[in-house]
Amino acid sequence: MITFGTGGWREIIGDGFTRANVQRLMTAMARRMQEEDVARRGFCIGYDRRFLSREAAQWAAEVLAFHRIHTYLIKRPAPTPLVMFTIMEYGLPYGMAVTASHNPALYNGIKVFTKDGCDAPESVTDALSALCEKISPDEVRSIPYEQAIANGFVEEINPNNRYIDSIIRAMNMDAVRSRNLQIVLDPMYGVSRTSLQTILLTARCDVEVIHERHDALFGGRLPAPSEQTLGALRAAVLESQADLGIATDGDADRLGIIDDAGRFVHPNEVLVLLYYYLLKYKHWRGPAVRNISTTHLLDKVAEAFSEKCHETPVGFKHISAAIDRHNAVIGGESSGGLTVRGHIHGKDGIYAAALLVEMMAVTGRSLSELYREITDQFGGCEMVENNFAFDPARREALTKLLMEDKKLPDFGTPPERVSYWDGCKVYFPNGWVVVRFSGTEPLLRIFCEMPTALEARQICKTLEAFLSL
Repeated sequence: MITFGTGGWREIIGDGFTRANVQRLMTAMARRMQEEDVARRGFCIGYDRRFLSREAAQWAAEVLAFHRIHTYLIKRPAPTPLVMFTIMEYGLPYGMAVTASHNPALYNGIKVFTKDGCDAPESVTDALSALCEKISPDEVRSIPYEQAIANGFVEEINPNNRYIDSIIRAMNMDAVRSRNLQIVLDPMYGVSRTSLQTILLTARCDVEVIHERHDALFGGRLPAPSEQTLGALRAAVLESQADLGIATDGDADRLGIIDDAGRFVHPNEVLVLLYYYLLKYKHWRGPAVRNISTTHLLDKVAEAFSEKCHETPVGFKHISAAIDRHNAVIGGESSGGLTVRGHIHGKDGIYAAALLVEMMAVTGRSLSELYREITDQFGGCEMVENNFAFDPARREALTKLLMEDKKLPDFGTPPERVSYWDGCKVYFPNGWVVVRFSGTEPLLRIFCEMPTALEARQICKTLEAFLSL
């Protein structure tokens, strides 16, 4: 069964991620586009550097070509934000990226996008999944890729310059050029190097790049920019005495930051820093959007500027929709994805990194100095995150305990309220804890934010013991 999670359809290569399943999904997509009478408007396909990504992009194009749907295939490995940008720029009704984002190397997958480059909502992905179940193998038809190109149904394109130029136009390039910043870039063997390095070099930054070669195994590490995976970037920043270290995940829609002192800057801090910068220094106005597992410090910043912070379930499609609905300045999540009003509708690690560099140039201050300015005003907070692999047989029991019986341990602090909107989130007077099943991996996730890391760890331990994790 082809099932979409919060970040698209992802499966182990050779198990669920196969040519047959990719082409079955694209048969469903072609039928949907024909039913909606949008097939004549075309489709965009991009792919990352994972094993079989390019081949899967071609398998998908071959099916669409059989159905006479003109396909724009980005002809080199592309950041997912570039795919979303291209769908928006070309005015296409649908598109997709072949990627498993930050998942381990044995995974691949597909992210589906709709009009304006938005993450496909559940109504679309659920319908595609249901349609796939009705398609038998003999109903899947395709034509060879080279023949599809010769017949004009597949057009290989390179929209990278337009994407890069859109980011450059949005930046205060004069301010960045005046600073001569030294930056270390870690694409984590992914797809951000060309775009991000070009932007930074255009801004007269001195750029050193590590982990830029093509390695479908991602150097044997998880291609997720976290404190645990960025040791080499930290060492490079300290060795070269750089102003900043920037890492992006496998498909470049998330980022991780190392500051000039070698400290990992948590994505929560990045989100708060950029919102504060846009409000105070660029004088933008508007609310913020975050998911249930992201810092509430964002709420305090919003309140100080007479704005509001809106909460959504996990899944960037919910954040994108809320940004449009509330005309929000920024939206993001604690896993490192964010976007800003006026850019694409999905998360973009490349644009976020460029804006962070602009912030340092305009303010003339380090990230730690700016964040201290914020915490001095609004107080600090610490987040603890824990992931637990679980026996699938326990999922039903855990769901019943938390979501149906609504049982909770004694935390020692009475909750103000409990939400079951997306998992179980317990709100305290000075913090919160949430437990939910991952939508992309077989994991149970627990996030807790409190004034101190010790308090957060204690809350997590209480909940973990209660759930026998």
